[in-house]
Amino acid sequence: MKLVNMIKVIKQIHPEDLVLLKVGSFYHAYGKDAYIVAYLFNYQMKKVDNNYDTCGFPKSTINKVKAILEEKQINYLLISRSENYEVEEEEKGKDNKYAYYYSIAHKYISKKTRINDIYQYLLENISKDNMKEKIVKIEELLYEV
Repeated sequence: MKLVNMIKVIKQIHPEDLVLLKVGSFYHAYGKDAYIVAYLFNYQMKKVDNNYDTCGFPKSTINKVKAILEEKQINYLLISRSENYEVEEEEKGKDNKYAYYYSIAHKYISKKTRINDIYQYLLENISKDNMKEKIVKIEELLYEV
C-alpha cells in the first residue's frame, strides 16, 4: 500500500489526532495535520502524490514538537513506517483542540499561500510595462494614500 493511502486509513481511524509518521530521520504530517504543523512551527508545506499536502521536520526536533502539541492540547500519534506503521507513542488529552487549531491553521496557510502567489507573480512580471501601475495601486491599498 502506498504511503499516502496508509495515512488516509490511519486518519479514518484517528480523525481528531495529529499523526506524525517517522520515515528515516524525518517525521512527516499529511493532509490536515500538515496545516497544523506548518502553522505552529512555521515549517514549509509541499504537495506529494496527487496534490496531497505534507510537512516534515527532522526527528531531532520531535521533543520540541511534542511539547508544543501537548501545550496546545492537540492529541497526537507517533507512527514508524519501518515498524509496519505501529504506534510508537500517543498523547490523548480530555480536551483535544485538534479541530480548533486546524481551522486557524487552514485559514492562515491559505492566506499565506495566496500572498506568496501574488509575490511570485509580481517578481516574474516586474519588468513588464504595466507593472508600475499595478505596484502603485497595491501601495495605495497598503498605505491608504
